[in-house]
Amino acid sequence: MPPRNGFDNEKYLFEQKKAILERAKRFNNKLYLEFGGKLLFDYHASRVLPGFDPNVKMRLLLELQEKADILLCIYAGDIERKKVRADFGIPYDADALKLMDDLRDRGIEITAVVITRYEDKPSVQQFKNRLERNGVRVYTHRYTRGYPTDVDVIVSDAGYGANACIETKNPLVVVTGPGPGSGKLATCLSQLYHDHRRGVESGYAKFETFPIWNLPLKHPVNVAYEAATADIRDYNLIDPFHLEAHGQSAVNYNRDVEIFPVLRRILEKIMGQSVYQSPTDMGVNRAGFGITDDSAVQQASRQEIIRRYMRYACEYKMGIAEQETVQRARLLMEETDVTSDDRVVVGPARRKAQEAEKQGKGNEGICCAGALELVDGTLITGRNSPLMHAASSLVLNAVKFLAKIPDEIHLLSPAITESIGAMKKDILNARNISLNLEETLVALSISSATNPTAQAAMEKLKMLRDCDVHFTHIPAPGDDVGLKRLGLRVTSDPHFPSKFLYES
Repeated sequence: MPPRNGFDNEKYLFEQKKAILERAKRFNNKLYLEFGGKLLFDYHASRVLPGFDPNVKMRLLLELQEKADILLCIYAGDIERKKVRADFGIPYDADALKLMDDLRDRGIEITAVVITRYEDKPSVQQFKNRLERNGVRVYTHRYTRGYPTDVDVIVSDAGYGANACIETKNPLVVVTGPGPGSGKLATCLSQLYHDHRRGVESGYAKFETFPIWNLPLKHPVNVAYEAATADIRDYNLIDPFHLEAHGQSAVNYNRDVEIFPVLRRILEKIMGQSVYQSPTDMGVNRAGFGITDDSAVQQASRQEIIRRYMRYACEYKMGIAEQETVQRARLLMEETDVTSDDRVVVGPARRKAQEAEKQGKGNEGICCAGALELVDGTLITGRNSPLMHAASSLVLNAVKFLAKIPDEIHLLSPAITESIGAMKKDILNARNISLNLEETLVALSISSATNPTAQAAMEKLKMLRDCDVHFTHIPAPGDDVGLKRLGLRVTSDPHFPSKFLYES
């Protein structure tokens, strides 16, 4: 069953807002706040901190919006290589556009977009043109000369001074981005340089949810963060600067600790004084104070570690991830004493596939299956067939169960499935005519217009959000899109669903 709630959003909001405003006062009410993690739809946080509202940081921003400007940073290299945000399955440049739309829907406008480490690549220029032609202010910052070792060059007109100064009007400037390495820190420091040259005594702070500094180093929440960033080789450690300065243990991660001596020197040169004694001092992170049930949080975090390992294993099979990433995630799983079998839906999915294989059922000789755990702990299974992908079968079985519809009743008219299959085969020249999940959801929607049973089933789809699912194969693109839109928490074994190298 899904873990019980272990996080208090209201307490967290109170603590977080207070910490940010107090830090802003420290710097004469002009603070550049590096906003790490996801500003909206922070599903990692909601998975490891059950009860955490994935949009709670937006609620925080709404409470501060009268005092805040927002700068959105995106690394030019991420645009060029089409880096993908995994939980949405969209590239970072598209995620940046989506974030601007989501903010606008909530009455918040982006002050400017900053393309960092800018290079004159066609895809980057196209992204810049699109924004500017839609009325968005865009700044380009090239790689900072001298970084990271030559502080005298970095803090000079040839370094940060070479970047255009971004005009802001509010005491709080939130600097965010679609992912790690987006150039948020460099943008903050560049702004500090320009401000102090103009006599504005602004300051810098960092707001990043993970790792949680006041939890133990090997707490599953912090290990889950390591698992989430295994692909970029992040790891947690005790902040040695904080321990030396304050005699207290605090958890931070390697990149912040490694860069801190340089960052401290940069801040001293810009501001004329030492403002922080440790990377942890820079933070205003209060997530740890919102935890109300540590055992629930630990349980959820262990599940996230398993999910991350299984995802990396599939990405390795697909040629995306490196073997080192998979090995790192496996070690973290062993460190927290969990295996894939500790994920409740794994065993039933694999047994369903084995049963189908013994019966000679499946599609093109390959038997794929999935299992889904409903909120009440009920396990639903489904397998592929010549008519449907395993994901389609599984989701239909789940909503039929929730709507109390007998197994023998068809939600989709055979005429509809046959018509779609014929179109795929005879018109679209598809190899595989079985319906993927995205096609199945469209067909269900069409059927619901004339079939009350299909309508009853479709209304239950929203009850699947946040349910755990496992497949014995890597979902095809049409399945993957449908699963993401339904908000399911999916893992899969590292096997392809067919013998073909290309899946449309």
